[in-house]
Amino acid sequence: MLGGCSEFDYPADRAVRESAIPTGRAAPTGTADAYTVREGDTLYQIAFGAGLDFRDIAQWNDIEPPYMIYPGQSLQLRPPQGRQSQTAATPAPVQRPDPSTWQWPLEGEIVRDYNPGSPGKRGIGIAADPGSPVLAAAAGEVVYSGNGLPGYGNLVIIQHNARYLTAYGYNRALLVDEGATVAQGETIARVGASDARPGELHFELRQRGEPVDPGDYLP
Repeated sequence: MLGGCSEFDYPADRAVRESAIPTGRAAPTGTADAYTVREGDTLYQIAFGAGLDFRDIAQWNDIEPPYMIYPGQSLQLRPPQGRQSQTAATPAPVQRPDPSTWQWPLEGEIVRDYNPGSPGKRGIGIAADPGSPVLAAAAGEVVYSGNGLPGYGNLVIIQHNARYLTAYGYNRALLVDEGATVAQGETIARVGASDARPGELHFELRQRGEPVDPGDYLP
């Protein structure tokens, strides 16, 4: 397989890479209703930046598994007239997993609370010493590892199942590649800096592409 809101910008020259993970992905282009694919983009990355479920974007653009996209392709980010969102067409009840199935990505003070009305990123900020290990909150597959979404710095996204994914931003270093399977508690990155603090992790939990309050899930 061959994007988002900006609240903090993480200069590329501040990132210390500790593994051979692709870099230099281009910033997203397009409008609120469409997106032009650039080299290095993935459908997961585009969906995350737009706050959508990747399966909806695939459905609206008639993209079949394994969801291949190509540079220059224009993707519609809204359902075509007369076509409903796949997730809206078959709504499922909210299922909050037992908190024991999740763990905190690191220990530290919550310095930025979840704000459902935020126009930008919706997650929490956890303060920690720069370079501290960032842990996977649950087992899953790494579907994004890079720095192509403005405002997230070096970002890791893990898909846990058909419903949930987690995102870990502002990292100094990324330690996992896309496609890797990770265990709960596995080190996936090293804490980097935000514009506000020398050491901070941005953490998001999303259900079908929509951000939810991590505090409702974490133990």
